[in-house]
Amino acid sequence: MKRVETIAEVRAQVRAWKAEGLRVGFVPTMGNLHVGHLKLVEAAREHCDRTVASIFVNPTQFGPGEDYESYPRTLDADLRQLEQKSTDLVFAPPVEEMYPGGEPRTWVNVEGLDQYLCGASRPGHFRGVATVVTKLFNIVAPDLAAFGEKDYQQLAIIRRMVRDLCMPVEILGVPTERESDGLAVSSRNGYLSESERSLAPELYHHLLQARDAIQAGERNYPELCRTMSRALEERGFTVDYFDVVNAETLAPAGPDDRQLVIAAAAWLGKPRLIDNMALEIVGA
Repeated sequence: MKRVETIAEVRAQVRAWKAEGLRVGFVPTMGNLHVGHLKLVEAAREHCDRTVASIFVNPTQFGPGEDYESYPRTLDADLRQLEQKSTDLVFAPPVEEMYPGGEPRTWVNVEGLDQYLCGASRPGHFRGVATVVTKLFNIVAPDLAAFGEKDYQQLAIIRRMVRDLCMPVEILGVPTERESDGLAVSSRNGYLSESERSLAPELYHHLLQARDAIQAGERNYPELCRTMSRALEERGFTVDYFDVVNAETLAPAGPDDRQLVIAAAAWLGKPRLIDNMALEIVGA
């Protein structure tokens, strides 16, 4: 496995691989890797001849008061894990390599999809995500990039960005990796206290309850979401949102929508947990 810090080195290596006719997969990360990230690497390797991973804590997707400065940087441990997964190239640039001259003046906005769910409470977050992913795609020039379905809104925004900007990148969504009790694996789970960790799977369980209610015929989504939110609050969560949305537009779902996502975000102590569940309405 080769580690590089400059854009020029990444481009040179990828050009050499493509000159050999090799297909290149890419997994962008902010480090502090867990089993979910490694599943993305495995998925990229299944579809490609060579795999590139990036480790870059992107400052432009953190808002005021968010945890950019305290976000865990575990580069040595991350590199060991990526090497064990036979990653071919790791791009771990300093901030000045990605943003020479400071904050950029050119941004990528995916309008509409960023106004719901996490975008409503984290203004500017997805502008930062879309901008850094565009930069990384331009640097790595991958044939395929793998993203986790746990961050459903991010995945939807990246897919729309790639489609709208005619980027020659196949976007692969990888199912959410879960602990044995259902909790979605996340870097932020490490912030949970022992008591909070035992309570955290309730977020997933309430998504299951909402799914079961919809499958049983419930179509009053606003009332269903209010019920689930109240139940989570009673358990000790501070709910940011619990919504049923159209899977493509991310707008609040109506009774005639068929492709749905139930999405939730809530604070439990310090960390903000997110999760989601997709479902299809069949029949009348």
